[in-house]
Amino acid sequence: MAIVDNRLSKEQYEQNFANIRPPFENKTAAVVEANRCLFCYDAPCTKSCPTHIDVPKFIKQITTDNIKGSAHTIFVSNIFGAGCSKVCPVEKLCEGACVYNLLEEEPIQIARLQQYATAKALENNWQLFQRKPSLGTKVAIVGAGPAGLSCAHVLSREGVDVTIFEKEAKGGGLMTYGIAAYKVTPQFCEDEVNYITAIGGIEIKYNQELGKNLSLADLQKNYDAVYLGIGVGIARNLDIPGEDLEGVVDAIGFIYDIRDKGYSSVPVGDKVAVIGMGMTAIDAATQAKRLGAKEVTMVYRRTQEEMPCTEFELNIAKLDGCEIIWLAAPKEVKGETGKVKSLVCSVMKLGEPDASGRRSPVDTGETFSLEVDMVIKAAGQVPFEGLMEELKIQNSKGKMVIDENCSTNIKGVFAGGDAVNGGKEVVDAVEDGKSGAMAILEYLGVA
Repeated sequence: MAIVDNRLSKEQYEQNFANIRPPFENKTAAVVEANRCLFCYDAPCTKSCPTHIDVPKFIKQITTDNIKGSAHTIFVSNIFGAGCSKVCPVEKLCEGACVYNLLEEEPIQIARLQQYATAKALENNWQLFQRKPSLGTKVAIVGAGPAGLSCAHVLSREGVDVTIFEKEAKGGGLMTYGIAAYKVTPQFCEDEVNYITAIGGIEIKYNQELGKNLSLADLQKNYDAVYLGIGVGIARNLDIPGEDLEGVVDAIGFIYDIRDKGYSSVPVGDKVAVIGMGMTAIDAATQAKRLGAKEVTMVYRRTQEEMPCTEFELNIAKLDGCEIIWLAAPKEVKGETGKVKSLVCSVMKLGEPDASGRRSPVDTGETFSLEVDMVIKAAGQVPFEGLMEELKIQNSKGKMVIDENCSTNIKGVFAGGDAVNGGKEVVDAVEDGKSGAMAILEYLGVA
């Protein structure tokens, strides 16, 4: 067994990482699907969307060939509407709420229709918003992810000058660096960021990290308000023996490297174990398989009923040939000459529900071993607790605490997105960015 890169040909990589949600092939196909919509009053699809996109309206506009109007309807609620059409877990949001589900019919393909309209806007660079004249008011945003860019776009539309400070070399946050490449490509993410900032009044300064080469005190001094959308990015440790062996990696870093270095440059093992069953775990497992791993086994300490990922995501992993072991928790990683040789797991059973409402796993005392040469940790992420203490921002185990106006305990400093909620969907971060912008506009007296 070995962990090596460049396992496949260029053609195989391209095939393995092709878009799993391809767009409609032509206008006719999109219109036919749009005409299936019942245009419900008080539509459940709209209510289930965190950004409250008027789904019936944008679909109706597609049926009348008003694609610009359709894109505007989407973007006015969700400026990341193009990306969300590719990465949203729509089966538990808009499409999951579609009334066709109650009729035992296939729900409207809302995501593909949204992708159809927004793709046209990005391809043709339709600027659907007119920025108001500059007010001379300046706001600093830390983080060029969905929350930060969403906040920036709303502020810029109202004439506020925005400077975004981003620690990476590219914008987009989780969209660019943390999501499987077969959902969104790096080029798409770059195009989306450029489209959002094309409204004007938004400058992004890259390689600027809060707490390192960027000071909150300086931002407070030089700007009228500050918005923190720094996300979460510290992988949770397993805290088991052997975790420091060569071949044990975290899922965030693994996915990051795929996005940053390219498919052929990322090493993967022959036999890979992935710990966890969230969206990140699925992305890591499926991409390990698509990079050329012979066997990928996902290990989860609860059952399928408690898994955080969706059924759609689980099926992607199964179709890719990933094996699933339920009710198993990592106990020890064993090695040889400093490299991973096997993963010892405890057999679990379900006990009483924990604080999240899911039944807690209980160790039965039994164990089993998996012969592996690579272990990918995807057991969740930990907020920046140390940074919060350093900045003296009120937090709950690293998650920033904000009031109903998105304000932290420091006057003029607002926050939202994963840094506050601990890690939800992209669409939730977009909504947080909108809410933060509205709160900042009120604080500045320009709402």
